[in-house]
Amino acid sequence: MTYKPFTLGLIQMRMTADPAANLAHALDMIAKAAKQGAQVVCLPELFKGWYFCQSEDPSVFDQAEPIPGPTSEALCTAARAHGIAIVGSIFERRAAGVYHNTAVMIDADGSLVGIYRKMHIPDDPLYYEKYYFTPGDLGFKAFDTTFGKIGTLVCWDQWYPEGARLTSMQGAHVLFYPTAIGWHPKEKAEFGKAQADAWETIQRSHAIANGIYVASCNRIGHEPTPEGKGDGIEFFGNSFIADPFGRILVKASSDKEEILTAVCDPTLQETTRRHWPFFRDRRIDAYGAITERFGK
Repeated sequence: MTYKPFTLGLIQMRMTADPAANLAHALDMIAKAAKQGAQVVCLPELFKGWYFCQSEDPSVFDQAEPIPGPTSEALCTAARAHGIAIVGSIFERRAAGVYHNTAVMIDADGSLVGIYRKMHIPDDPLYYEKYYFTPGDLGFKAFDTTFGKIGTLVCWDQWYPEGARLTSMQGAHVLFYPTAIGWHPKEKAEFGKAQADAWETIQRSHAIANGIYVASCNRIGHEPTPEGKGDGIEFFGNSFIADPFGRILVKASSDKEEILTAVCDPTLQETTRRHWPFFRDRRIDAYGAITERFGK
C-alpha cells in the first residue's frame, strides 16, 4: 500500500486529580489538534489522572478499566467525529489481578484497530510500575491506519533499542511513545538537564538507526506523592517529533500545555533508508546472543 504524507499531532498536557476533567480536557485538545490539521494524534501516558505509580496502593486498581471500555469508547467517538486516528494510553483491567499499561490505536472511522501492552516495566523510586502492571504479552506492534502504519510503544520502552527495532521491522512509518517522565525535585538542579538530554538523545537514536519518524508525547506539571511520602515528580514535557535522520522537527517547552504538529512523509523514510541502509547490512546470522540476559 502506498501512503501519502500525513500530519502527526502530540498533545502535551497537565493532569489533575479528576479523571473526568482530564478526559474532557484531552478530548478538547484532540479537537483543537484536528483543527490544526493533525491526522494521527497521541496523548501522554495514563492521561486520565495523576501518575499513581509514585506509591503502592491496592485501591488504585479500582481505576483500571476494560478495553473496550469507557475511555477507549470516548476516544473512538472523538476519532470518528474528527476523522483522525488516535493513540491513547489506558490503565487496562484484563482480569482480577491482571492489569496492563496499554496503548490503544484507533482509526479515523472510530474503530479500535488494536492494542499494545507496555513491555518494559520500571521499578524505581516514585516509579513503582511493577506493582501495578503485568508486562505486555502481545509483542511489539505496528498498526495499519487510514493515514499510515503506526508503531506504538510506551514510556520506559523508549530506552530500549530492541523495541524500536522490532516495531520498525513491521513496517511502521512512525514510532509513538506516550510518556510520563519527570524530575525528582531534589535532583533537578544537578541532574535535570542531563536526564532530559539523555531521554531525547536515545529516542533520536531510534529514529536514525531505523530510518523512522519518532514522536514522543510527555505530560507537564508537578504531581504530589500520595500522603506526602515524597516530594512528588515534576514532569518535564519537552515532547518532540524527529524525522528519520533524527532531526527535531518540533519540540515543546518543559512547562506549558502545547499541541505539536509535523508532517510524516513516507518518501523521506524511503530516501533515508536508501542512503543509510542499516536494515540491509544487519547481520541477522550473528545476533542470537541478543536473547541472553548478559554475556556468558
